[in-house]
Amino acid sequence: MTHWYEGPLAAFDTETTGVDVEGDRIVSAALVVQDAAGGRMRVTRWLVNPGIPVPVEATEIHGLTDDHLQRNGRWPAPVVEEIARALAEQCAAGRPLVVMNAPFDLTLLDRELKRHRASSLGLYLQNSPLCVLDPRVLDKQLDRYRKGRRTLTDLCELYGVVLDGAHDAAADAAASLELVRAVGRRFSSRLDRLTPPELHTLQAVWHAAQARGLQAWFAKNGTAEAVDPAWPLRPELPAAA
Repeated sequence: MTHWYEGPLAAFDTETTGVDVEGDRIVSAALVVQDAAGGRMRVTRWLVNPGIPVPVEATEIHGLTDDHLQRNGRWPAPVVEEIARALAEQCAAGRPLVVMNAPFDLTLLDRELKRHRASSLGLYLQNSPLCVLDPRVLDKQLDRYRKGRRTLTDLCELYGVVLDGAHDAAADAAASLELVRAVGRRFSSRLDRLTPPELHTLQAVWHAAQARGLQAWFAKNGTAEAVDPAWPLRPELPAAA
């Protein structure tokens, strides 16, 4: 019997102009598909001219400059539709979608679809519901008392996953995919009986609990930052009056 973490997986990642899912834009994205552990990874990449300036702070992270994106990037409208259709195809094929910190990447894609296509991610996925595996949520639930940060770089180091070229969308997606496989193997006794759809449902519950815990910690330390409990996609903000 092949366990889900040894079987077909797809992984998605973006690089962006910043960390605000409501206002920032996608500058690059990648989808990585692997039919079985150890198999060849098929990679699709997108490069986007976001139509707004890319802050220096963002360029310092992912290396994509305004000049490069204006020369080589495509306009967002066709790209975000291609991405949404590609994700829907993976869902229709029954491949779980690995997304590290899913509420960021998936929500930002949803807002880009709203901005450029007057659409939403939900519309593209209405016939093929999402089945997401988020290594950050999984690790935090399965090894909840471990100290330290849980960034992709940190988790790859902890689980022995090679991350070659961090903050490149394709490299990050590939590493996230291998990371989920590594998490599955390490905690096989707790995960073998669960299917990916069951894990998807559980992760929504786990993430909400994790968000409440973080919110309480912020409040205790006098931090006003709000933590959204929604996973894997944040609801739209109400329209301004």
